[in-house]
Amino acid sequence: MARGYNKVMLIGNLTRDPELRYTPSNTAVADLGLAVNRTYQDKDGNQQEDVTFVDVTVWGRTAENCSEYVSKGAPVFVEGRLTLNQWENDDGQKRSKMKVTAQRVDFLGGGSANNTNQQSGGVDEPVDDVPF
Repeated sequence: MARGYNKVMLIGNLTRDPELRYTPSNTAVADLGLAVNRTYQDKDGNQQEDVTFVDVTVWGRTAENCSEYVSKGAPVFVEGRLTLNQWENDDGQKRSKMKVTAQRVDFLGGGSANNTNQQSGGVDEPVDDVPF
């Protein structure tokens, strides 16, 4: 059987400040909201813009760097993999949501104190103690 390949690369702007927390084993984890814009021409030749909103989870030192160096509106490059989260809501209905688990986040853009044109690096941190 063929081996799968799960790789995502996105460039967009943060929709909110990173939300940093720690797992019970003291591993940093941050949630990012990312807006990815796409411009295209419709059938009449008019320029249209489409925005896709993506939830991103970042682990370890990369999560801490995101919390420290970027804020809402900052442009970032995210490299990672798709992850499917599944749960049951209070009514017992099964729910699911596709997210990106970041393996790397690069800070793009302009030189303000909260947007330093740094590279956060990153590694694929273990996710066995994720608090859901």
